[in-house]
Amino acid sequence: MKKIELIERISNGEDSYTQFKEQIIHSKELAKEFVAFSNAEGGIIIFGVSDDGDIKGLNITDVEKIGQLVGNVGQENVKPPIHPLIQNITIDEKKLMVVFIKSGLSKPYKTSSGVFYTKSSSDKKIISDEELKRLFAESKRLYADEEAVNKTDITDLNQQRFNLFLEKFDKNLYDGVKNNNLNLITLLQNFDIMKGNNLTLAGNLIFGMNPQKFNKSFYIDCCYFDGNDISVTKYISERRAYGDFESLYEKGTDFIKSNLKNRQVGENFNSNGVPEISYEVIGELVTNALIHRDYYINSPIRIYIFHNRVEIISPGKLYNSLTVEKIKCGTTIRRNQTLDRICNNVLSYTGRGSGIRRVLNINPDIEFVNDTELEQFKCIIHRKERDRLVDRLGDRLENLTKNRQEILKAIDNDSLTTIAKLAEMLGISTTAIENNIKYLKENGLLKRVGSDNSGSWEITDEI
Repeated sequence: MKKIELIERISNGEDSYTQFKEQIIHSKELAKEFVAFSNAEGGIIIFGVSDDGDIKGLNITDVEKIGQLVGNVGQENVKPPIHPLIQNITIDEKKLMVVFIKSGLSKPYKTSSGVFYTKSSSDKKIISDEELKRLFAESKRLYADEEAVNKTDITDLNQQRFNLFLEKFDKNLYDGVKNNNLNLITLLQNFDIMKGNNLTLAGNLIFGMNPQKFNKSFYIDCCYFDGNDISVTKYISERRAYGDFESLYEKGTDFIKSNLKNRQVGENFNSNGVPEISYEVIGELVTNALIHRDYYINSPIRIYIFHNRVEIISPGKLYNSLTVEKIKCGTTIRRNQTLDRICNNVLSYTGRGSGIRRVLNINPDIEFVNDTELEQFKCIIHRKERDRLVDRLGDRLENLTKNRQEILKAIDNDSLTTIAKLAEMLGISTTAIENNIKYLKENGLLKRVGSDNSGSWEITDEI
C-alpha cells in the first residue's frame, strides 16, 4: 500500500474494510478481528492509529511485538488458520503497521473458542445460524437444495410429475419404476430428491404437491409500477406466483410478457409487431433466478416492471468467486447443483449454463448488478419509452406537436408531475402547458384523476 493511499484510508475513518488500533491488543481480541474480516470481504487493521483517526505511531518494541502477535494469532487462534501480511509505513516520522487480511477461501472461520464473527459496518458481529449455513455453502460443504425439508414425506411428492420427468430423463428407469423392478424411494434418494424419509428442498420445489406449505418464502413477487420508481403509490398490475418450479417459471414469464407491448418494426402501424423484450431473454433470466438464487435467504424472487425497465431480482449475491464480468464471459459455478441438473429436463426453457451469454448476444444493453450489501443479484432490462407510447397511442401520438408528445412522455414517467415541473422541463410557460393539456384532454388522450392538488394524470386512448 502506498503512503498516500494509507493517509486517505485513515482520513476516511473506520468502515467494513478498515480498523484502527492505537496499540497492541490481546490475542483473543485480535483473533475476533481476523475471523470477522476473513468471513466477510477482507480488510486491513492499522496499528498506531486511534479510533478517531489520530495518528499516534508505534515504537520499535511495539512493532516487533505486534508482528509476532499477528503470526501467532493467525496460526493458533483462528480456525482454519490464516496468514495475514504485514507492511510497516512511516507517516510524519510516526511508524504504523498495516495488517492485510484477505477474504477467506475456507469459510466459515471461527476463533479458537468456537465463535464465528463477520463484519457489520465498522464493527463485527456474531454470525447468525442462517448466515453460517450460507458460508458453509460457499465453501462447498453444504448445498441448500440437498437439505431435507422437515415434516415432508413421500406423500408430499407429486409422483405423476416425477414420472413425466423420469420418462424424459431415462426411459429404462421409468419402466423399472412402473413395473416395480426399482424401489422408488431409493431412486428418489439417488436423485437427491429425498434424503432419508424427507423430500429435499429441490424435491419439494420441483415435485412437491404444495411447495409453499413447507417453504413459504420461495415464491415470485410480481408488480408493475405506474412509474419509474418503487415509491409510486399506483400499480398497473400485481400478483404473487406460487407453485412448483414449472408453475413459477410459467407464471413469472407470463407476468412479464402479458404486461409488455409488441413494438412496430415497419413504417406503418399495420406492420407485424415484435415483443419489446425478447421472450428468449425473459425465459433465460427467470430460469437463472429460479435455479441460481440463494435458498438460505428466506425471501421471494421479485419481478418488477417499471415504465422504463424490467428488473428481475434474485435473493443472494453471486456465488463463491463469481463476478459480473466472469458470468458475462461464461464462467459458471453452480450454487444449487440438484436444481440445475434436474431442471434441464423439467422447465420448458433453459439455457443449460450459457444463459447470461445468450441474453447478452440478444440484448447487449442488459445490466447485471451484484449487490453485496443487500445480498441480491439484479438483472435490469431497459425499455424504450418512446416505443411504449407509440404502441399504445399509435399514429395519434405521431400527429401531435413535439411539446404535446413531450408532455405525454413526462406524464408517462411520473403521473404526479405538476404543470410547473412540466413548464420547467420543456422550457415553456405554464400557460402554454395548460393550453396543451387542455387540447390533450379534449382529444381523449389525457385526464385528471382526483383533485388538482392531490390527484394524478392518466394517459388514455379514448377516441
